[in-house]
Amino acid sequence: MSRRTAADQAVAHHGWAQAGAAVLAGLAAMVVVAALGLWAAGATDLPDSAFPRIVLATVASAVGGTVRLSGNAGALARTEAGLTVVPLSVTLTGALVLAAGFLRPLRHRAVTGVRELAGWAARIAVLWLVALIALALTARQTFAVDVDNDTLAEIGQLLDAVPRVGFTTDVPLTVLFGLLWLAGVLVLALLVSRGAPLPGRLLRFQESVRPAAYAMVVLLLVSVALTGVIALVVAVTHGHLARTLALILLGLPNLAWPALTVGMGATWHGRVEGPFGLPVPHLLDEVLRTPDVSTVNLHTLTERDASAWWLLVAAAVLVPSAAFLMAARSPARVPVWRHALHLAVALVPAVLMICLVGRVSAHYGLSLLGISDLGGGLSGELFLRPEWWSALGLAALWGLVAGLLGGLLARPVHRRGEVGARPGPGQG
Repeated sequence: MSRRTAADQAVAHHGWAQAGAAVLAGLAAMVVVAALGLWAAGATDLPDSAFPRIVLATVASAVGGTVRLSGNAGALARTEAGLTVVPLSVTLTGALVLAAGFLRPLRHRAVTGVRELAGWAARIAVLWLVALIALALTARQTFAVDVDNDTLAEIGQLLDAVPRVGFTTDVPLTVLFGLLWLAGVLVLALLVSRGAPLPGRLLRFQESVRPAAYAMVVLLLVSVALTGVIALVVAVTHGHLARTLALILLGLPNLAWPALTVGMGATWHGRVEGPFGLPVPHLLDEVLRTPDVSTVNLHTLTERDASAWWLLVAAAVLVPSAAFLMAARSPARVPVWRHALHLAVALVPAVLMICLVGRVSAHYGLSLLGISDLGGGLSGELFLRPEWWSALGLAALWGLVAGLLGGLLARPVHRRGEVGARPGPGQG
């Protein structure tokens, strides 16, 4: 074996080891956050030692996996259940850790080749594929559901109609969406990081794309951090610490990002019926728990509590701040109107992402001898979905206005690489 071949093999082994470390760190972080969040939510009390598999199912759903609920209640009864929700705190944790692991070997380099970059991403994708398959095959469980109504419980035992629910993870869909999620994380990491190298053909796009992408990521992260601080303050002053920790560790972005769109004027529709409860401020739960489908926007929230106007104030501060950050990281030669265009083009996909991942849908019910709605807290429905086109239109408008403002405010800011004064005669 030649020295060159041995060196190439050593480099390849080192690359696989780095890819394995990145994937393992991402999965471990997601498992820890999901486990702590579910523990705070009381999931450790589930029967049949279901907690570890619930954790794995939560991680699978966090990366876009499909977890299907199923149920039965003997020959004379049946259960129906469905759940569509992404635990975005777990998703965000995994994305940040995986992105850091992906970018770490690429730091301190100006340019990279397409083949080298694709090879590094492919190593991570192969190991991620193996992890997804193992996750999907393991995340499945069936257990009995306790019935609060004593009479119904006795009838269920007599008729062999004790309700049981379970969940399984769809392997093909989990692998497909999990790989798409990984691809999105890696591409976004390259777009956001100023120090990450790009292939030579793509360098001309970095001045227009990277500052806007970075600004959007900062906007989303700051909104999550601000919501988390508010949640902790409320928990300390009003109690419900365990419930607040569960919200922070499982679904803080599920609350923060839709709230940002509401502050920008967007409208969501939803309803809460039956035993379901949302780990959200009492105001939102009150608006949603009505006989008909409820409208959630600044108008309906401020009708019940005038302090909801702070959502508008937060949006009016955060979005222009993101615009200023984008303009400050852009070359000084970029005109103000182009800053407005760049921010609008970036803010619309960000709001679209919020509308896609922020939707919630859940239902559960038990029917006995064809009779549904048996009482005893055995049926319910919960959903929350956005008005798509109005949200995207408002995002474009906010992007244009805030981009103009941010571009104007950033004019006096000294950019990296700028020359402060023109050289005088005889000066090089």
